[in-house]
Amino acid sequence: MSLHDLPHLNAALNALSGVLLVIGFVLIKSKRIDAHRRTMLAAFVTSSLFLISYVVYHAQAGSKPFPGTGVMRTVYFSILIPHVILAAAVLPLALITLRRGLRMDVRRHRRIARITLPVWLFVSVTGVVVYLMLYRLG
Repeated sequence: MSLHDLPHLNAALNALSGVLLVIGFVLIKSKRIDAHRRTMLAAFVTSSLFLISYVVYHAQAGSKPFPGTGVMRTVYFSILIPHVILAAAVLPLALITLRRGLRMDVRRHRRIARITLPVWLFVSVTGVVVYLMLYRLG
């Protein structure tokens, strides 16, 4: 795998994380707690692998400027800015949520998971959109 492959890997890891989050949500709504726990741990591992790959890529390659202009540039930055802000919040939210879940502090886990899930899902989905706009559409 080369440095050039990492953005594609990052998009795949983001997409997989998003899918795992949705599956985890469905599982907990079905009261399948053990399957929910395993799925959410897999989502966390997937997101952690993404973060490592992302840092390695950007430490080596730097930033890729958006090549588009006009309305597409505005759309791109309207997606990128909240993505970046919320991405910074996801790691501490996920860690707290995961810790409370693993400790079976159900009341506090649910309370923070109601915030963590939509933020994490938004970051995963918009990460894929940013990738598509930079590497596929641009």
